[in-house]
Amino acid sequence: MKTILFLVHEVYEDLELWYPKIRLEEAGYKTIVAGAEANAIYSGKHGYPCKAEISFDQIQEERIDGIVIPGGFAPDKLRRVPKVLEVIKQAHEKKKLIAFICHAGWVPISAKILKGKNVTGTSAIKDDLENAGAIWHDKPSVTDGNLVSSRTPLDLPAFCKAMLENLQ
Repeated sequence: MKTILFLVHEVYEDLELWYPKIRLEEAGYKTIVAGAEANAIYSGKHGYPCKAEISFDQIQEERIDGIVIPGGFAPDKLRRVPKVLEVIKQAHEKKKLIAFICHAGWVPISAKILKGKNVTGTSAIKDDLENAGAIWHDKPSVTDGNLVSSRTPLDLPAFCKAMLENLQ
């Protein structure tokens, strides 16, 4: 069974974490949520809680098959965590799924893995993505190798479909 890691921090976008998590579990994947502290409960933008099962320091990249990064304000915190960036880089080098939506593009930007890659994200970070060397597209979902990206919660059906196709 493949294991997909979800990254969480305060003020994550509720739907961008829970919709993909539930969809992947329905498809038979194991999911695990990592936060700054194991067993900490993080609040989403709309108040929905999410409990981290493990801490960032407990992530073992070799034991996961992909990473999902929800948007909201959490990515601004996540991109400052050296262990998060290290795991993103390692997973990318091994061509494992790295899926990010809305503002979550900030994390792979900080991991410096987007140069020359086709991506999307909320228009609010279009300049950030392009300044990192990515090629931004105004589409519901963009896949470039192991990278899957989407713009907003409205694109969640396309985002999840693209993740599932990428994981096959």
